[in-house]
Amino acid sequence: MKRSIALAILLTSGLVLSAAAQTSSVPAETPASARPVKVAVIAFQAAVAQTNEGQRDVGDLQKKFEPKRQQLQARSAELDALSKQAQTQSSTLSEAELAKRTKVIADKKKAFDRDAEDAQNDMQSEMQGIFNTLAPKVYEVLASYAQQQGYTLVLEVGQQQTPVLWANDSTNITKAVVDAYNVKSGVPAPPAQPAGAAAPARPAAKRPVAH
Repeated sequence: MKRSIALAILLTSGLVLSAAAQTSSVPAETPASARPVKVAVIAFQAAVAQTNEGQRDVGDLQKKFEPKRQQLQARSAELDALSKQAQTQSSTLSEAELAKRTKVIADKKKAFDRDAEDAQNDMQSEMQGIFNTLAPKVYEVLASYAQQQGYTLVLEVGQQQTPVLWANDSTNITKAVVDAYNVKSGVPAPPAQPAGAAAPARPAAKRPVAH
């Protein structure tokens, strides 16, 4: 049976993680208010991105789009050069020639903007696919870890809008969940990036739907 991945609830109001075994071990006559409550927080989206598997997949995606990025960069430089040239020579060109060059630049810019947007959308879509594939697997590890550690509530703190105003660092289980997932997946850590290399972009938080 597939486990329900209720990340929409996790990312807004927190997720109650309670094991049936733990529930059955509590005497029926024990009032709920007397049971210990253990709370943890996690930056879930960051955890997904920080796993070895996530870093590997995003790195592969960046390599795939690198030729396109370089091509767009070259076209952008060409547009800058043409614009500067037209501006510099504007006083010596006839109105017809200046209009002709201006139209060429405008057409090139329009095509560039369209292609750049398409490339951005394609990369973002594939990035989202990586997140959607990996997030449920990381959630499985999160749920297991929280149950093993006796947490009754896990709250998301990685979003801009979160109900958590303050939390002690000792309650943050982001790294612990990432480490546990890396052990389970068996994916080795990616090679260290050169100094100054850009960090992988994270996808928008499009939550896996409960099912």
